[in-house]
Amino acid sequence: MTTIQRLAPEDAGRAAAWDAYVLACPAATFFHRAGWQRVLREVFRHETVFLYAERAGRIVGVLPLARVKSLLFGHSLVSLPFAVYGGVAADDEDAALALEAAAERQAREFGVEHLELRQLERRHEGWPRQELYVAFRKEILADDEANMQAIPRKQRAMVRKGIKNGLASSFDDGVERFFALYADNVHRHGTPAMPKRWFQALRREFGQDCSVLTVTAPDGRPLSSVLSFYFRDEILPYYAGDDEAARDLAANDFKYWELMRHACARGLKTFDYGRSKQGTGPYAFKKNWGFEPTPLHYEYRLYKRDEVPQHNPSNAKYQLLIRTWRRLPLALANTIGPHIVRSLG
Repeated sequence: MTTIQRLAPEDAGRAAAWDAYVLACPAATFFHRAGWQRVLREVFRHETVFLYAERAGRIVGVLPLARVKSLLFGHSLVSLPFAVYGGVAADDEDAALALEAAAERQAREFGVEHLELRQLERRHEGWPRQELYVAFRKEILADDEANMQAIPRKQRAMVRKGIKNGLASSFDDGVERFFALYADNVHRHGTPAMPKRWFQALRREFGQDCSVLTVTAPDGRPLSSVLSFYFRDEILPYYAGDDEAARDLAANDFKYWELMRHACARGLKTFDYGRSKQGTGPYAFKKNWGFEPTPLHYEYRLYKRDEVPQHNPSNAKYQLLIRTWRRLPLALANTIGPHIVRSLG
């Protein structure tokens, strides 16, 4: 018999069993790890509902959820806020359906407007869905030369330009250089930044499975930086930021090349470039690196709304806000931003 349990945030023993299951389950991702519960609660005070299916005392499926409540963007239950992947990871369909049914019961109990499951695979033909996003994943080849040659010629030239410009990379102990570049970058694009304490919490929670690589100019000036996750034999560059000078010096391309070299040296097999919205600059950039897009299937249960929410910068109704945000002083934007971004998920 399958039963559904809820992972208590303070239950370290059960969290370890959860993570052991996630590491072994082919359907699970880095975003199914138990540590997300602690980080979401600590930084954003989101109520979390981490459900697991149990059979004969053994975990057979997991579904991490968090409640996001906002006057601006509504009330939802999501698997998982700030994650590109989510939804159920389970041994079999019985466990998966039991977890989804429990999530629906919880959503109705909370009185949310919608339940959102960020599935890698399409599961429910009858559920409303959003297919705005795609994932980019590619095999890491056995040596640096093979990986270099796998990059299309135009982008390969940009990597070599960065090398010729004398750029260097190193891994940082903290997030200071990364955050300065990231916060300035997102501000120029008109979107609020995650708070610095979010990145500090990620480093603290995930330890060696979370790194920061920063690219510097020959004079030591930071130009580009990326925070990455590691899961099984994969590397996932996830948050990034660039100085305005990075483009002319090819620091962004050099950054991802250095990260790929590092992953190759570690014996990792997959470079997960994360998600991008179709028709955007990041989408084109990843395509130019030779990565092919794979649709992501975000599925919804709608309770108090008639259509799937569109809380993203591509939505025309946010264009005035984006233009206004760009004009704010950076220090003010970094102060206000965390209060907005916690509601986006």
